[in-house]
Amino acid sequence: MRAPGETHDYSVFGLKVRSALEIPELEPARWDGDPDVTIAQSPPSQPVAVSGMRAADGAMRIDIADVARFTVSGGERIVVEPSPGADPRNIRLFLLGSAFGALLHQRALLPLHANAVAIGGKAFAFMGQSGAGKSTLAAWFHDRGFSILADDVCVIGFDGEGEPRAYPGLPRLRLWLDALESSGRSADGLNRSYVDPARQHDKFDVPVASEAMVTRELPLGGLFVLEQKESFAIERLSGMAAAEAIIANTYRGAYVAAAKTQRQHWQSAVKLARVTPVFAVRRTMRFETFNDENARLLEQLSTIVPTLCDSREPR
Repeated sequence: MRAPGETHDYSVFGLKVRSALEIPELEPARWDGDPDVTIAQSPPSQPVAVSGMRAADGAMRIDIADVARFTVSGGERIVVEPSPGADPRNIRLFLLGSAFGALLHQRALLPLHANAVAIGGKAFAFMGQSGAGKSTLAAWFHDRGFSILADDVCVIGFDGEGEPRAYPGLPRLRLWLDALESSGRSADGLNRSYVDPARQHDKFDVPVASEAMVTRELPLGGLFVLEQKESFAIERLSGMAAAEAIIANTYRGAYVAAAKTQRQHWQSAVKLARVTPVFAVRRTMRFETFNDENARLLEQLSTIVPTLCDSREPR
């Protein structure tokens, strides 16, 4: 048991994190120097009754009803004020989601609403809104020997030479019950993604073993926008269409204005679209065609990674 005031160190989204809250969803990490991000906890406040976000005094305040208030400042500090009686898993869910989304925008990074897998030493990200099947597709790749880099949020930055890099995210997949069972998994022993005493949510957190996760940043090899359509098709996007797809699939894109990073956000999207192939993947989202459509997507990937069959990240 840790002594009062003792902290926990983690690495996520390419950042060194020192937290007053224990975050079991992350693997403990050891690193040198000062943290990039500190997470503090204030005594429980009055219950947060209404959800919303507002900017004040250079910070962003995110209220999640019946869960917590998160104050995010300078791209380097998050203060958590839990609502009395809030479930700790719900607090961590929004800490690692909305609160970190605000912090990433404050740092002028580009968080995408995407999963990413590692192929041939590069990251390939699959973007889409909630329900687009990102995690289900990532689980399909995982089950065929490919390693996972990020789930739900894939953070992109640029190195000193202007090349895009994808940073490791959370070591888990988040699957609906039907997708979970169709992949041969069982919900037994898994935590639901959100705890609601009024009703059960059938979305579950599926841990990914450390040997199946990539824990280092990778160059970005391609972006795929997942869409539901009547028939399967893959189309290469270019120019403004590619940039707009990136903008549309930015994680917590509504926070950009509050973070005052509109110009950097637009420039990053345009730059990324210029140097990275972007494809629209139109799928039927029917379980009976799922494997066939994914196999056709894998064929498309083979045109980008010619040695695809030998490109699975070692486990």
